[in-house]
Amino acid sequence: MTNASHPITQEEEPMTTTELPLPRTADATSASGRRHVDRLAAVLRSEWIKASTVRTNKTVLAAAAVVGLLTSWATAVFVTGEDALTVTEVAIGSTALTAVLAAIAGILLFSAEAQHGTLAGALTAQPARWPVVAGKAVVATALGLALGAIGLVAGFAGALAGGLEVGDTSGVPSAALWALLYVWGSAVLGLGVGMVVRHSAGAVSGLLVWWLVVEGILVQFAPGEVVRFVPFDTGWRSLGIESEFDPAAVAATGLSNALHASIFWGYVLAALVIGAVLVHRRDVD
Repeated sequence: MTNASHPITQEEEPMTTTELPLPRTADATSASGRRHVDRLAAVLRSEWIKASTVRTNKTVLAAAAVVGLLTSWATAVFVTGEDALTVTEVAIGSTALTAVLAAIAGILLFSAEAQHGTLAGALTAQPARWPVVAGKAVVATALGLALGAIGLVAGFAGALAGGLEVGDTSGVPSAALWALLYVWGSAVLGLGVGMVVRHSAGAVSGLLVWWLVVEGILVQFAPGEVVRFVPFDTGWRSLGIESEFDPAAVAATGLSNALHASIFWGYVLAALVIGAVLVHRRDVD
């Protein structure tokens, strides 16, 4: 009698594996940090090359010197009053026009690339767009400070050429720092406007109409509590220069230089943040 043996088969349970993410080591973290630094450094080099070779920026720097020189000289020669003007007062006064040039230069840093199609290449080379925004902000800072310094030196030279007395120089360092801060902020604010509008003619014309027309009307007819929050006018008042054309209500509600500068820089940072967000959200074209 034979017993047939049948093989007994057992179903094997499927093996399941769970992949746990390995913790990032210190070397990986440092390597990632180095990549971010290298990426930002590459963008800064690229932005600096573009800014230093574009003819428009050289023209704006030359215009700042000419405008500062001629404005101060004309003020020294043709403006007379009961109180004799000094070199210091006249030289700082030319900062307003330098700030206008700085704002225009800041706008063109972004809008010119957006219009001429070179922005697409920059963003393709750097898919993470924050280094491009950061690089342009650094260039706008350098350009604004350079314009402010050139405007001040030209302003002093023009006032001296006009035959004015130097006067009290104790407040010159402080006044120069406030002037540089104002021109620097104007350049960064212009960059923010350029990132928002992305069209050179529209952004420049809109900024000039607001600055030179709308704000002039507001200063003359709006209450003093409103005038202190007008962006470019409050930036100008951070220099501590009083104007005889100010209405009595505006003169009575004046703030300190630091408070005026804080209000102005609030607008600067807001424009830069809004522009950066739009750069991240918009298509390249």
